[in-house]
Amino acid sequence: MIKSDIKVGVKDAVEILSYSNKEFAELFRHKSLTIELYKPDKIDRQQPHDRDEIYVVVSGKGMFFCDGLTVDFEKGDVIFVPAGAKHRFENFSSDFMTWGFFYGPEGGEK
Repeated sequence: MIKSDIKVGVKDAVEILSYSNKEFAELFRHKSLTIELYKPDKIDRQQPHDRDEIYVVVSGKGMFFCDGLTVDFEKGDVIFVPAGAKHRFENFSSDFMTWGFFYGPEGGEK
């Protein structure tokens, strides 16, 4: 976890992720909000989540699939995924990383 209560920086997040031996690292938590940095290795194997999620692309580009729809994405884009939706990043560049913001109740906001 990042030590600051008000800031999560990319540089520190990448360092923490590099020590985690995972494709994601949880970096911040406040009430229902959880912030992670996610960097899949060639294939996005994630499964649907039980809460709503917003991705903010840190670097890279590719395609994003969500419940039958596919869109292009690039650095700076914001992507919303409702709880329970099948989704994944596809054909992404090797430098792809994204913030993931999970929030709200299980099952998503109504």
